[in-house]
Amino acid sequence: MTPGFYCAPLEGVTGCSFRRAHARYFTPADKYFAPFFAPTQEHVFPPRVLRELSPGRNASTNTVPQLLCRSADDFVWAANALMDMGYGEVNLNLGCPSGTVTAKGKGAGFLSRTEELERFFEQVFSAARVKVSVKTRLGVLSPEEFPRLLEIYNRYPICELTVHARVRADMYRLPVREAWFDYALRHSRASVCCNGDLFSASAVRDFVQKRPECAAVMAGRGLAAGPDITNRLSGAGWRSEAARRAALREFHGEIYETCAADFGSARSAMLRMKELWSYLQFSFEDCGRELKRLMKAKGPAEFLSAADAVLSGCALATEPEYRPKEAQQ
Repeated sequence: MTPGFYCAPLEGVTGCSFRRAHARYFTPADKYFAPFFAPTQEHVFPPRVLRELSPGRNASTNTVPQLLCRSADDFVWAANALMDMGYGEVNLNLGCPSGTVTAKGKGAGFLSRTEELERFFEQVFSAARVKVSVKTRLGVLSPEEFPRLLEIYNRYPICELTVHARVRADMYRLPVREAWFDYALRHSRASVCCNGDLFSASAVRDFVQKRPECAAVMAGRGLAAGPDITNRLSGAGWRSEAARRAALREFHGEIYETCAADFGSARSAMLRMKELWSYLQFSFEDCGRELKRLMKAKGPAEFLSAADAVLSGCALATEPEYRPKEAQQ
């Protein structure tokens, strides 16, 4: 079985403009998970969410909305409304480690409230009309919390379980606990997608070669660093380096133009693109001077000039691989 490849939800990076451009210029991911939003008790989608999840803007991608929620009523309302918009799956975020999120008992903060989580699932799976998948960490403080969590997950018809093999306290600093991926693969009733530190095509291949039962892998930082990771994994490749460079240029240009139109501000688009460049830089080599100029650009014209210098003039990385900041020092 060839595992699926999913685009992880990466706030500020893998929005609708990124997803559409990626599917247009590179081999599309099997699923694109949209960055989470939090349904409210008013049961109204704010304009930002409607723009992000508009069916017309997501028709070219297999997008899965992700919900950050602790209220079953709010989750069911949002899930069913999204189904009415044409979505076939929604994802519950039980993995976000941010302190502002976990302090409210949401994201990974929900994992310590196992009785409440069971009640949540009882209500959700008795009323939701759409498939529900879950993205989870191993627990809050210790991976020994995970067997109990998996017992809960196994009692409900979760369509897919994505496991980020860290606990909340690990944040993203400590290594992924790979042995717990294997535990999930052995004991989960739902198919398992693995997520965490899959930073290159080679890393993905090595990971799944050891785990043929893995249904899918999910990458965010690795995909943003090397958007052609999907080409490499599918074997599509490139006719030439010029074709690969042209795809990166078109990809970058479309995201910038779409963001400028959505935000009504070229400057806001520039700031969003700088966030993307904190990852996309790894598609190039020996571009320190040009990249520094790009990141220090004070206006859109200066930014676009610097971006063009990288996209047109810097050497392409043989195989892009994201490196966390601590690994860059």
